[in-house]
Amino acid sequence: MAQIHEIKAESRKDEGKGASRRLRRAEFVPAVVYGAGQPPESIQIFHNTILLAAKNEWFFSSVLDLNIDGKVQKVLVRDWQKHPFKQQMLHMDFLRINENEAVRVNVPLHFLNQEKSPAGKTSGVVISHNLTEVEVSCLPKDLPEFIELDLSDLKPGDIIHLSQVKLPKGVDVPALHQGADHDIAVVTANTVKEEVEEAPAEGEAAPADASKDAKK
Repeated sequence: MAQIHEIKAESRKDEGKGASRRLRRAEFVPAVVYGAGQPPESIQIFHNTILLAAKNEWFFSSVLDLNIDGKVQKVLVRDWQKHPFKQQMLHMDFLRINENEAVRVNVPLHFLNQEKSPAGKTSGVVISHNLTEVEVSCLPKDLPEFIELDLSDLKPGDIIHLSQVKLPKGVDVPALHQGADHDIAVVTANTVKEEVEEAPAEGEAAPADASKDAKK
């Protein structure tokens, strides 16, 4: 079961662009909580709380305990707006979840033992991670913070498809039910061939020399 992550927040009544600007000046992030058949709720979160949490993968891919004035709601981060160049979160949307209903979430992939693999030890082999996250479907209690993919047996020329990724119990990948075209390559190990320029045959002038002779 995934670790519990609590985010503390406060309810707010002031809404609109002016109120949001005032909140940001006071070092708060305006946010909205919606879903689960309940009316939307406007909240505010201390900016440092968001700034620190957003440095972790789990903040965007895990079920969070959103503590609003002492009352906890299970939520997922559904949208966020960042300042174009400042290290500042401007707004956030949280989706309430029903613990008895499956959720769809993009979960990060963690690649293990790549350097120890035959492909990783072979000169001229380029290992590409074509996906860094995958959308999964599961009950909130089964939602993993990340999915590990062990590459210790990866050999030159190998391709690991989405269907080969080992999933935790209770976790499904919806894309795999949409046909073989969606079973895409997650990892590839391709050998790159170096192009070697052929030396001119004996008695032949190099192209550059030939052009010089033509100008004489």
